[in-house]
Amino acid sequence: MGQRVSRTDFEWTTQEEPHATRRKEILKKYPEIKKLFGFDTRFKWIIGLMVLTQFLMIYVVQDMSWKLIFLLAYCFGGVINHSLMLGIHEIAHNLAFGHNRPLANKMLGLFTNLPIGIPFSISFKKYHLEHHRYQGDELFDTDIPTYIEAKLFCNTFTKIIWVILQPFFYAIRPLVTYPKPPTRLELINLIIQLSFDGFIIYTCGVKSLVYMVAGSLLAMGLHPVAGHFISEHYMFRKGFETYSYYGILNSITFNVGYHSEHHDFPAVPGCNLPKVREIAREYYDDLPHHDSWSKVIYNFITDPEIGPYARIKRVNLESRRLANSVTNGKIPNSDETASTSQEVTKTK
Repeated sequence: MGQRVSRTDFEWTTQEEPHATRRKEILKKYPEIKKLFGFDTRFKWIIGLMVLTQFLMIYVVQDMSWKLIFLLAYCFGGVINHSLMLGIHEIAHNLAFGHNRPLANKMLGLFTNLPIGIPFSISFKKYHLEHHRYQGDELFDTDIPTYIEAKLFCNTFTKIIWVILQPFFYAIRPLVTYPKPPTRLELINLIIQLSFDGFIIYTCGVKSLVYMVAGSLLAMGLHPVAGHFISEHYMFRKGFETYSYYGILNSITFNVGYHSEHHDFPAVPGCNLPKVREIAREYYDDLPHHDSWSKVIYNFITDPEIGPYARIKRVNLESRRLANSVTNGKIPNSDETASTSQEVTKTK
């Protein structure tokens, strides 16, 4: 079964997340970084090319053997679909058409979602923006594994299973830890995606749909491009909660590896994140970073000091206050709840 992880809890802290403070310092010293805000004018064309490539592959694979379909899904289609997922990450920050055209961003997100086979474009944004605003929060940051995950996947073998099953945990975790009512746009996303999937089955057959969905799931699990899921926020060095990756795979993932830079400046499109580092190098050169996502996955699996518990976490003051009030037999009134909410906002 391999070595058991040494951690028995998350790394709790009372300090604020580092990005807001660093953002203010950098902008004060380098106000020219504001010129990098906006959107990438090439982005929509790159997305369109990748989607069309997958449409072609969906047609090509319909008569292939199952073995070849899964091989192509892992080595080719999954890479493109993962890149499209990270395109949806860019779109969630309105970096496709800018903040002044939210509808255009959403429509491109629905289009980008098609070859992935699983509807998630709208839901992703709903949770991801709170990951930025409340990084490490025990309630609002659904990027953090649950206690059940941390306790179950606690040795070398089970960590391999956890890595393979990452797409399922990312999908299910928010529904369990922080459920939100579905929105109209999420329903539209679901209808469009299921209609497209049905169209693919009708015109090309089940193999084409399997190529789409299997590629998406495989490339989110034990796959080099999925290394960013672990590299971004798992604590490989004590006290540091966000890590950048400066390797070659940034070229096909919209520079998502520049993750410290991204959290410092989420209004900067991926194409400009290397420029942020270049301008404010003294703020980033001394931060721990990764050079290989494959090595990140290997170290996560084999290092007993790293596992699902290796995340920095912060107490959600509102939920704890309410829980303590109920435990003490006191139901907080609306004024107390409002006061607590204001305190949470100030803390964040």
